[in-house]
Amino acid sequence: MDKLKNGGFYKLKFFITPEEFKSVLKLFEHKQTKFRLTNYDQTEHDQNGVYEAYQTFYQYFAAEEKRNDYHPFFVYSISVTSDNENSGFFARNEGIHFPYYGQWAEDELPCILLSFPKGFQIDLEDEKGKYYIYEDIRDHKLLTYTFFDEITGFIKQMTKPLRFSAHDTDAMKEQKPSVRISDDVIQDLRKSWIFSKYGLVVK
Repeated sequence: MDKLKNGGFYKLKFFITPEEFKSVLKLFEHKQTKFRLTNYDQTEHDQNGVYEAYQTFYQYFAAEEKRNDYHPFFVYSISVTSDNENSGFFARNEGIHFPYYGQWAEDELPCILLSFPKGFQIDLEDEKGKYYIYEDIRDHKLLTYTFFDEITGFIKQMTKPLRFSAHDTDAMKEQKPSVRISDDVIQDLRKSWIFSKYGLVVK
């Protein structure tokens, strides 16, 4: 049971413009940070590379016409070193399901999930053998947790909960995903192919 005690992740789902995303990246400038793609080679990107990848991802959804030569993808492991503490976060794109006349739409709205584990694995051993428990990450990686809290707090200041209406079986129905979005994104999405295709309405 102890294994589950500090399981799970601190999470924030959000969608912001590339320029807003650039201001988030600035928070990493004075940290020893490595952004790695989660591919076989663990390709490392600098901040410019991460920004360009996000810009491409964003523009796919903000465009008035859908591209067929690109699959939206944004996944990074982010390692951060503060003093003698080394830890990190994970950032990846997720889709937001919404209804379309009684079934799920074939496309999904985008967001980025930023996550940080709640538990820190401690390896132990007793007469029965080796085992492990998860202790509170804040007791072991407080600097990284504090930085994660700073980043998510910064994003929350520029965003608000996403609320939009979609065509359900017989009427427009408000959708309330656990995603935060900025006002500038809303303006862009209103003109996007996905909003036009499905007749989505955002307040």
